[in-house]
Parts: sequence; structure tokens; C-alpha cells
Amino acid sequence: MELETLFVIGMFLTFGTLLMTGYPVAWVLGGTAVIWTVVGVVAVEDFGANLWFDYPSSMGLVPERIWGIVNSETLVALPMFIFMGIMLDQSGVAERLMNSMVKLFGAVRGGYAVTVVVIGVLLAATTGIIGASVVLLGMLSLPVMMENKYDKGFAVGTACATGTLGILIPPSIMLVLMADRLAVPEASVGDLFMGAFLPGLLLGSMYVAYVMIRPVFQPHIAPVPEGTQKVSWSIVWEVAKAVVPTAALILGVLGSIFAGIATPTEASGVGALGALLLALMAGRLNLKVLNSSMQQTTRTAAFIFAIFLGATAFSVVLRGLGGDQVIEDALLGLPFGPYGVILTILFAVFLLGFFLDWVEITLIILPLVAPVVQHLGFDLVWFTILFAMCLQTSFLTPPVGFALFYIKGVAPPEIKVTDIYKGVIPFIIIQLVALAIVFLVPEIATWLPSVAYD
Repeated sequence: MELETLFVIGMFLTFGTLLMTGYPVAWVLGGTAVIWTVVGVVAVEDFGANLWFDYPSSMGLVPERIWGIVNSETLVALPMFIFMGIMLDQSGVAERLMNSMVKLFGAVRGGYAVTVVVIGVLLAATTGIIGASVVLLGMLSLPVMMENKYDKGFAVGTACATGTLGILIPPSIMLVLMADRLAVPEASVGDLFMGAFLPGLLLGSMYVAYVMIRPVFQPHIAPVPEGTQKVSWSIVWEVAKAVVPTAALILGVLGSIFAGIATPTEASGVGALGALLLALMAGRLNLKVLNSSMQQTTRTAAFIFAIFLGATAFSVVLRGLGGDQVIEDALLGLPFGPYGVILTILFAVFLLGFFLDWVEITLIILPLVAPVVQHLGFDLVWFTILFAMCLQTSFLTPPVGFALFYIKGVAPPEIKVTDIYKGVIPFIIIQLVALAIVFLVPEIATWLPSVAYD
């Protein structure tokens, strides 16, 4: 085994070992980079190792790379979209949607679950913060569904799975990071947003179909609530008043991007302003709410950017040790053919999602495998959407899916961990089916970007 391969394996093993200590991921990434910079320099200068590695071309590049991060116009969209999502949570939009749409779907068997999915899709298009969406949907829907004798697994699985849609449906902060890491014109933020739009709607539609069809065959899991009102024009009008402002905000953000009127960064400003106006219209905008939203935005953005800096140091040193070439040779040497390589990458990402957050996987793994995907001649937007869908699946997979912990924290006491595991399994299967559909029919992800600017 060549020295470069040994060093690359050793670097990943060091990262995995330090990660188990419980230190913040940002420090672990940066610390691993420092350790292997020392190892590389000592190996070359003191032992004459046959390795093209030195300090100026590895850790010496980190300050320049950090300046590129903080000077990136694309990444300005990150805190703006985060603020938009948090401000919408504070504005009570979700509560109004829940209260009005329950009246519309409540008389239907499984109507509360349908309401949760529809609201989840709308929230996903306004915030890409998974933890916030899962917690909010859980707090709003689980007590109501338990009160109406819904099956515990069916109820908690619906809320948990629907909350993860925000990682895929634009404007997703994950897609913003992916576009920045890829740094190629054919996979810009706008292209990824457009590429994810139809797969996101496909997945949301499959969720709706599931929560409507399953109660038909198993009526006991979602009984029709007693004393529900018949749908009337007054109820439809109430729903319209709740949905239209949120839909207008989504249209303003995504519509301006898709129409080529605004860049994603400019649209993020429109979204932040729109969220403020919605909070003002709802009578929820005050100094306390504004201060809380800004603090949460700062903490979330700081967390992501800290990992960004650590991942930058890690990636620079890994490349200096020949990591790019080692990984490319390993993938291209697989005896599975081009599509087999893609499936291998997706499977590895799925497994990594058990242990790492999507931020680390996006910042470290995606830039390493993207050149291989391009070398094989695949569309980068298609692959990136598959990558994102695979990460979304990992959020729900027992025993360590992050969304499972989020929902457990707000679930009523009678809902056990086993109920959560049982509840999310059908949604994991649905996600894998949706992933397979986009894999087999790439046009679902590539058609909209291809016609957007024609």
C-alpha cells in the first residue's frame, strides 16, 4: 500500500477517533488537520518520505481559503435564510396553518396526518432548519393526534418524517452549502434549487398518499374525529387567509430565483424581509421576538461557519497528502461500472449519516467525490440532489437519526422510543423509493434547470 493511501486512511481514522471524545466537530476537524500537517512535514523533512507535502501548500493555504469563505457572496444567503425560517416560527404562521387546515381535512380519515404533511411542505419551503421544523410539527400535531386516538407510531412517524423535508425542498440551506463547495457554474445555487423542486414535491406527494391510503386499510390507526364541522366556504376562506401569505413569501423567494429576476443571495434578503412583514401582520413582531430570532440566527450560522473553517483546514491537508487522488483511484477502480460507483457513494453517505451531521458530510465528502462524478460524465445537479435525498434518509434511520432525537424531546410521555422507530420505518421506505425514482429518471432533477433560462 502506498504512503499516500496510508496517510489518508490514518487521517480519517484520527478524525473518527477524536470524534468519539465528544469534542465539537469544528475543533476535531481543525485538530486533525494540525496533527497530520505535523506528521506530513516530519515524514518529508526528517525521514525523507516520498511525498509531495509541505506546510505552505497545505495549512499555509488555510488563511486564504478562510478569506474566500467569509468573502463569498453565495454564503450571505445562509444567515438570511436561517433568519427567515426562525422568524416565521416566531410569527405563529405554523399555528394558524394548523388551526385552519385541521378544519378543512379533519373530517377525513387520516386528516390530521394530511394536515401535518401539507404544513410540513409549506414550512420546508420557508426554512431549511431540520431541528426547528421537526420540533415545531411535533409540538403542534402530536397532542392533537393523541387526543383523537391516532396510532402512536403513525402519528409520530408522520410528524418526524415531514419535518425533514426542509433539507431538500428549496430554499434549503444545505443546497446553498453544496453549491458553494462544488463551486462550478453547472451546479449553482439556483440550479440546485430548481433541481430539488420536483423531487421535493414528489416526496411530499408520496407522504400525502401514504397517510391517506394506509388508514383506508387500517382504520384504527387514524379514526375520524367526532364532532367535526362540515367543510364550508367560511372554512375555505379561513384556510386561504392562513395559506396565502406563506405561499406569497415562497413565491417571492423561489419565483424570483426561478424567473431569473434575483440571485439566491438577493432572494434570501426578500425572504428575510417577508418573514418580518408576516410577523408584523400577525402582531407578533416586537423587540423580544426580534432579539430572540437574531440570537438564534447568529448561533446557528456561527455553528455552521465554525464547521466550515475546520472542514476547510481538513480538506486542504487531505488534498496535500494526496487524498483526492487516492479517493478517485479507489472509486474508479471499483468493478461495478459508472452507475455502481454512484450507488457506492450514496451508500457510503447513507452510512456516514448515522454518525455525522449533514454539514460535515457536505463540506468534507461532497467536494471529494464530485470530481469523480464529473469524470464519469454524470450530471452534477442530478447527483447532488441524490446526495441530498440520501442525507435526508439518514436523518430518520434508527438508532441514531438526528430527527428521532428531536421528536423524542417534544413527544408526549406515552410515546416511547420504539413507537418512534416503528413510525418512521414506512417513511424511510418511501424516501428510498423516491431516491430510486430520481436515480432511474434523472429528468425529474435535471429538467427544470435545463429549461429555466431558455
